[in-house]
Amino acid sequence: MSIPRSEHPNPQFMRQNWICLNGEWQFEIDHGKTGEQRGLVNAESLSQVINVPFCPESKLSGIENRDFMECVWYKKSFELTEDFVKGDVILTVGACDYRSKIFVNGKFCTEHIGGYTPIRIPVGHALQAGKNVITICAYDDLRSTKQPSGKQSPAFDSFGCFYTRTTGIWQSVILESVPKAYIKNFKFDTSNDGTVIVTASIENGSGLDLNVEVSFEGKSVASTHAKVTGNVARAVINIPCVKLWDINEPNLYDVTLTVGDDTVISYFGVRTIEYKDHRMYLNGRSIFGRFILDQGFYPDGVYTAPSDQSLIDDINFSMSCGYNGARLHEKIFEPRFLYHCDKMGYMVWGEHANWGLDISTKEALQPFLSEWLEMIERDYNHPSIIGWCPFNETQVNQDADIIRTVYSATKAIDPARLFIDCSGWMHVEGCCDMMDCHNYEQNAEVLMSNIRDCKGLDYKGLPYREDLCFISEFGGARWAPEDENNGWGYGNTPKNLDEFYERYESLVSSILGCDKFCAFCYTQLTDVEIEKNGLFTFDRKAKFDCEKLKKITSAKASVED
Repeated sequence: MSIPRSEHPNPQFMRQNWICLNGEWQFEIDHGKTGEQRGLVNAESLSQVINVPFCPESKLSGIENRDFMECVWYKKSFELTEDFVKGDVILTVGACDYRSKIFVNGKFCTEHIGGYTPIRIPVGHALQAGKNVITICAYDDLRSTKQPSGKQSPAFDSFGCFYTRTTGIWQSVILESVPKAYIKNFKFDTSNDGTVIVTASIENGSGLDLNVEVSFEGKSVASTHAKVTGNVARAVINIPCVKLWDINEPNLYDVTLTVGDDTVISYFGVRTIEYKDHRMYLNGRSIFGRFILDQGFYPDGVYTAPSDQSLIDDINFSMSCGYNGARLHEKIFEPRFLYHCDKMGYMVWGEHANWGLDISTKEALQPFLSEWLEMIERDYNHPSIIGWCPFNETQVNQDADIIRTVYSATKAIDPARLFIDCSGWMHVEGCCDMMDCHNYEQNAEVLMSNIRDCKGLDYKGLPYREDLCFISEFGGARWAPEDENNGWGYGNTPKNLDEFYERYESLVSSILGCDKFCAFCYTQLTDVEIEKNGLFTFDRKAKFDCEKLKKITSAKASVED
């Protein structure tokens, strides 16, 4: 049996000595949440078999249970060599929804809260040469309103814009063999003059040197080193004749970082992004953000793409229609997708899956913020991410202090990227670099008149702001002639293809021609289950003439240089 999704899950942090644990695991649904009391940690076997990294709701998992599963168990047996365990071993579970407990050879190792960010822990103390067993228990209660769950349905069936749930493991599981002193993480802060600051966190490395080698297209361009003090090393690299990362030319520099006997392979891109006076500037050039809404759902894998090629295909589908980026909507996407965005020169907005979490009380801050900051740490080095947007279409009675805290924490860690606090509706004063709105008016003249004159109402009687510059959701017309009685979209369904093209061109060209706007986001890339307003079907078949759409979408905007 071939191992699914066996490629390295995070090309920005790669070691040579690693093992993929995807594939067949034992599995059991624990409806009573009594597994620990019943001894499942040390049980010889569980009642079912699942195909990791696909969630049990998915067809590709082999389970395909679409009901609520508030607790599930996983167990995997594997062999390790004496050489692999002679130092330490890092276990990484890419994502496991929602509260996870991990046991290695019966020993409790960690508990992690968050369904979208990696569990990454040293487990060498619990491993041995020969046979080993990892046991994972995942608790998931998205109906509690106490955890972010994005577009996962709180009802038995999908409905409206809520889709099939994801429970438990949904990203790859790997082991990495590391020496006693090893690199835990690192950040690249770049400047367009070629200055790159490397800040690395090192475990057990005090007094050692961090060595950094940078190459471009296989040729060495710079190197440096710095002493590890405590658990941190900071180094400065100066790259001559720097080549910038751009949507037209996604230049990337390969990096090798070494401390003692530990080596990590990575990469970075050099670029700047800024917003001022209704303009968005990439590397000092005024650009227009042609974003598409991408929800990251798949017919057979739900949250998990069936293959690495599927991730590439989704970007290509978008670009074939003239888009230069995406809002990664109500989901934290896997690192492998962001890697392909980096490689293909495709801009993205990073979001959290805030729906499902009641943010009217301050108790919501801890589970949200901890996972949000884990995401920023994981994704900090991706040049394709040009902005952060933690919240989408938030509730009227939101606690504004939660928004302010998330804004302040994000800017403290990452001041160089753009930031939108709450996409669409309930913006908090002082917490937004770019002011956006959502509007699904299908008549372009009405849409633009209301927005241009600030006479339209966005939501709950809130007027548009004068500094509005980004229509971050629009369009979304239903088109599914082969299934006329099912599914939905925004506005009246076009009577025929000609009417769809006419509506699409009217909306897009009106926004491109208005100097108030520097970005839009069309809803959406693909249909998702009962939502039939994608440019592609859920199984990724084109619904329209992509060349015709590309000509409309890529027409020059009034604000572009």
